[in-house]
Amino acid sequence: MEGGDEAEIYEGMRAHFPLSFGKPVKQQVSLEAVHSATRRPQQQQQPTSSSSFSGSKGWLHDLRSSNSRDAEKTSPSGAGNFNFNGAVGRGHSEDAGDVEPGEEEAAQILAANGPEVGGGDDDDGMMIGPPRPPPAATDSEESDSDGQGDNLYRIPMSNEIVLKGHTRVVAALAVDHTGSRVLSGSYDYSVRMYDFQGMNSRLASFRQLEPFEGHQVRSLSWSPTSDRFLCVTGSAQAKIFDRDGLTLGEFVRGDMYLRDLKNTKGHISGLTCGEWHPKEKQTILTSSEDGSLRIWDVTDFKSQKQVIKPKLARPGRVPVTTCVWGREGKCIAGGIGDGSIQIWNLKPGWGSRPDMHVENAHDDDITGLKFSSDGQMLLSRSMDGTLKVWDLRQSKKPLHVFEELPNHYSQTNVEFSPDEQLIFTGTSIEKDGNTGSMLCFYDTKRLELVSKVGISPTCSIVRCAWHSRLNQVFATVGDKKQGGTHILYDPTISERGALVCVARAPRKKSVDDFEATPVIHNPHALPLFRDQPSRKRQREKVLKDPMKSHKPDLPVTGPGFGGRVGSTKGSLLTQYLLKEGGLIKETWMEEDPREAILRYADVAAKDPKFIAPAYAQTQPEPLFAKSDSEEEEDGK
Repeated sequence: MEGGDEAEIYEGMRAHFPLSFGKPVKQQVSLEAVHSATRRPQQQQQPTSSSSFSGSKGWLHDLRSSNSRDAEKTSPSGAGNFNFNGAVGRGHSEDAGDVEPGEEEAAQILAANGPEVGGGDDDDGMMIGPPRPPPAATDSEESDSDGQGDNLYRIPMSNEIVLKGHTRVVAALAVDHTGSRVLSGSYDYSVRMYDFQGMNSRLASFRQLEPFEGHQVRSLSWSPTSDRFLCVTGSAQAKIFDRDGLTLGEFVRGDMYLRDLKNTKGHISGLTCGEWHPKEKQTILTSSEDGSLRIWDVTDFKSQKQVIKPKLARPGRVPVTTCVWGREGKCIAGGIGDGSIQIWNLKPGWGSRPDMHVENAHDDDITGLKFSSDGQMLLSRSMDGTLKVWDLRQSKKPLHVFEELPNHYSQTNVEFSPDEQLIFTGTSIEKDGNTGSMLCFYDTKRLELVSKVGISPTCSIVRCAWHSRLNQVFATVGDKKQGGTHILYDPTISERGALVCVARAPRKKSVDDFEATPVIHNPHALPLFRDQPSRKRQREKVLKDPMKSHKPDLPVTGPGFGGRVGSTKGSLLTQYLLKEGGLIKETWMEEDPREAILRYADVAAKDPKFIAPAYAQTQPEPLFAKSDSEEEEDGK
């Protein structure tokens, strides 16, 4: 009875409120379920202990605290940590697309700054990336840490998403300094722009550009203020775009008929690389296949500041395959097509003569160079399958050579981790190889392998980056049919970026989103507004036109004039009119040729005009044979 009374009371009270009042709230999915959908296959989720926190905030706080405790107990493991799985990360799978958490709550949770990672000795109290190696642990601590997946260097690789959209290999990558926008350039001649703040779990780009028609995108670089970016394609002219993808200008092209490159106003061959100055927002650097490096001022697109010609063993034009600024912008390094590395220090009165020249640094084209923050170390990546570490104080021989790193793309780079404790680069797919493409991480001090992370079983890795603010690793991959950008992150140590967009469900379409395109039927409208005729009618009309269809002439079936026979029996209108009027009579087909000749015999004998008068005295009298009909009559 009590239950029935409560139901009646509820129905009675409910009748006094509008229908929209008291509707059940849509169930929100926790962050744990969201990130489990993007978790990499080889990473098993750690069971978290029970805590006093509940919901998404509690799970994230508990996971971060447990992860930090595990990192303190972990001891150095050397080079034996080999984490490779050939399968591609699930990225934005169908499961992730069905997640519909609240946008406001997810954004607030994921946008919040996380706890300190690694020690607190730094001035800012926060360090992104690998911490300092902890002291050696005891045997009991080592036994406790077994089976927990030791990741000493705190590489964010537990989760993975993929930014798709390109149809060819992605050879250019640029992430702005705030970590909110990502640029990817591909061999399909297009540049795609992604915005983490406005992107949902579908991971779609908000704008697509084609900087130069028919030319591959080879390099992208943001300005120090992240308000503009540089786009380098296979053409001889670099372009500058604003933050929203609008063209601001393109640099001038040089005269290809001038032999001395210093006299040309710009590059005369395809560009290979380009980079914005790390400190000055109006200076950029480009390299080209014409064998020169040039420094430009973005305030004046028609002039250049400096032309640099590398030192060559023999006179000629050797392409410059890559270029890079120093961390402070005080020096420039270029990889030359002859395998050498040349460095120029920017000082008053400097010229094209390099301050440092490393001959035969690599056996093949150099695809990537990178300076350390102190300017004493240089990394070089080449298509000969090696990664070399150079000490610029003793540049005769490299400090170390990492081999067995296949590279088939001229844009493959090498990078430092944010705290420069790690060096990492990507590998390409080999035809006869069984392993897929991998990100290889090496210790900077010990110069040994730390970890290998599998990215794709069928696509090669070209560009890679580790963003210091987001603490997320980017890797571009692709082949002849597809291309994408893989983003590796860890919810416990990564900030914003991929965490924000993965937790945001796509908005459902409503009735208001439907737009019907009206069709206007107006027979007297201008040709611009007329409906296009069907293709079938166009083909029928072309077939009827003898000129457009290239219809051959009909074969000759009877007498004619000029080698052509038609309805007019002649090629001229005048002949046709004379024939129809009776002025021209064609009787030669019915006449006997002998009678036609003898018709003029008496006239020729009485009035000779041409040859006959000259031979009048000596010419014999012609005797013509009688016709057969006359002989037959005489015989009778």
